[in-house]
Parts: sequence; structure tokens; C-alpha cells
Amino acid sequence: MANIPHVVILGGGFGGLSAANELRNSLSSSQVKITVIDKKDWFMVGFAKLWIINGTRTFENSIGSLNELQKKEIDFIKDEIITINLENKNIETKSQNISFDFLIISMGAILAPQKIPGLQENGFNLYDHNQLSEIHDRLDNMKSGKIAIAIMGMPYKCPPAPFEASLLIDSMLRKLGVRDSIQIDFYSPAPITLPAAGPEVSKQILEIINSEKIIFHNLSKIKSVESKKLIFENSEADFDLLLAVPPHIAPKVIYDSGLAKEPGFIPIDRNCKTPFENVFAVGDVTSLIITENMAVPKAGVFAEGEGITVAQNIISKIQSKEESVLFDGKGGCFIESGRNTASVIEVDMFSNPRPSTNITEATADNLSKKIEFEKERLSKWL
Repeated sequence: MANIPHVVILGGGFGGLSAANELRNSLSSSQVKITVIDKKDWFMVGFAKLWIINGTRTFENSIGSLNELQKKEIDFIKDEIITINLENKNIETKSQNISFDFLIISMGAILAPQKIPGLQENGFNLYDHNQLSEIHDRLDNMKSGKIAIAIMGMPYKCPPAPFEASLLIDSMLRKLGVRDSIQIDFYSPAPITLPAAGPEVSKQILEIINSEKIIFHNLSKIKSVESKKLIFENSEADFDLLLAVPPHIAPKVIYDSGLAKEPGFIPIDRNCKTPFENVFAVGDVTSLIITENMAVPKAGVFAEGEGITVAQNIISKIQSKEESVLFDGKGGCFIESGRNTASVIEVDMFSNPRPSTNITEATADNLSKKIEFEKERLSKWL
């Protein structure tokens, strides 16, 4: 038993779960030992957060338990990671030391609202699951005034999500009969709505939000937040309710281990390798640059693809095979319209000569596919 290779996976999100399952589906527990470590014991498909905000979902009904991994002979440890020791192939958690033969780092990005002075006191974090029901209550009781939705740092997770949030909030306020008395402003530091998707798709997203009278303010770099006031580099704007996407950084342990420099992410290529042998990184904790002003977006579907790529390469190594695969860079993100339809933004990051993206028509079928996407992940991974 002693020489069964041990794959340790840091993080039980899209990247970690796809890798763990790909490994276990190909190799039995006598061929590979798999351990997933995460400080929380649940997994959620990120877009469910927007359904909690508009009241069609609860937190409890949107999560799967990482303890279910045990049924697949994948060990799960709920613990905090203190040190990643790359030289001696050892992970120190609060309660134990775990040695590895292969390491997959899929810890995601950390929300850093503290980087914007005044944000925590004067606004809500759109991506923080602890704040969702309060955001819902505030929207539910709002009769008039101004809502500001603000992206406060790039890159951020799931690029279409804040636009989707604006559309779902618009829809919720329409159903409550108060939309005409409430202004929705959307602020972004970027020149266009979705830089990762390019100018064409960005223009289409702008048209969708403009059609619902949501006002998009580009090149709006927020310096600080005061009571009911956003402070930009050379202007200000007022609001009654602020829903922010705060800056994202990597977990502290990543900077401590020297894998990335603050405030950035772990640089990878399409093989998802780090400079250390048999140490890989996938998903939101990484930065995979494609052109000088474009990287693979931080989205679950790409973390999933990278996780599967890494797992397949580890399987090859364990089986002493030569072949290796590269991450294909293909994926799709849903954008729900708030009118019982959704579009899909389809992306091929490595198409030549430049990444290709397009956005499909908004249909009821795409909304069904979005709901199916979540169900499928929860049932096949946990």
C-alpha cells in the first residue's frame, strides 16, 4: 500500500472537483489516493447566488456537501491551509501535515473588499454568500432611489455575472411594481462591458442592458466609498444601495509560497504546470495569458476544463505513458435576461489568429440548459 501515489487537491471548487472525479473515474483507490482539502465543506455553482438575491432560491438548496466525496473513495479534509511546502512536498493545515506526490492548487480567488476604503461600511459585496439574503431584503423593500452596481477591480470571477445581476434585479423590481421609480447605474473600470469577450459581444451586452434602461458607465475607476457616494478619480456619484464586485486577489498562502506575486495570480501555460515538478495550478487562482491584454476569464467552466486536463496528465504519468494534453480553452458562460430566457457567451480562447467569442440568442431553452448545468455538476461530482 505504501507506494500508492497521493494526489492532494487544494480547493473543492470547479477545478478541484473536476480533477478529483476525473482521476477517480480512471484509477481505482489501489492505484491512486486522492485528498481534497477545503476550509468550507460545501460547493456551490456561483450563479446560484443571483437566484438567492432575487428570492427564487435559498442558500441551503444551492449547495452540495463535500463530505459526499468519501463515497467515491476521495478523502475530504475540512481545514485551513497554513503552508504549502513545495520543496518537501508537504501541506500544513491547522491540524495536520499532509505529504503529496502530485499537487493541484485550485484555491480560487479571494474577495478583497478592504482594498477599497469605505466599501465594507457603505456597500454590499455582490459575490459574498453571507450578504445575499440581506441584499434580497433591501431590494424587496426598496420603493425608489438609485442602485449602483460597481465592478471595483479587474480581473474578477465570472465576467458576465454583474450584468446578469443587473438584469435579474431589474426583473425583480418590475415584478414588485417599483422599477420606474428606481434608477440602476452600472460602473466599470473597463472601456467596454466585457473586455474578455471582445468588442462585438460587449456591444451586444451593452444593448441588452440599455434595453432595460440600465445605465452603463465605462472607465469608472472607484477610489473609495462614502455614505451613499462613490468617489472616482475625478468625479463622484450618489447611490441609495451599492452592490459591489470587490477586487480579487490570491489566497495569502499562495504569496507566502512564492507561487505568485501580490496582488496577482499563479502564472500558468496551457499545461497548467508551475515551476515545481508535479505541482499544478488551475482555475481562478491562476493567470493564463493569451495576448498581452487578454487572459482566460475567471469562470468555473474554464477551471473545470483545466482540472480535467491536469488529471489526465497525472493519470498518464502514473501509468507511465508518454502522451499529454493541453487545456483547450473552450467554454461557455450563461447570461440570464430576467425575462425567463438566457443567452450563452461561447468562447474559444485559443482559436487562431485571435480568441473567438459569440453570444447566442436569448431563449427559454438556454435558461433550461443553465439550470441543467448546475444540476449535472452537483450530481456527477458529489
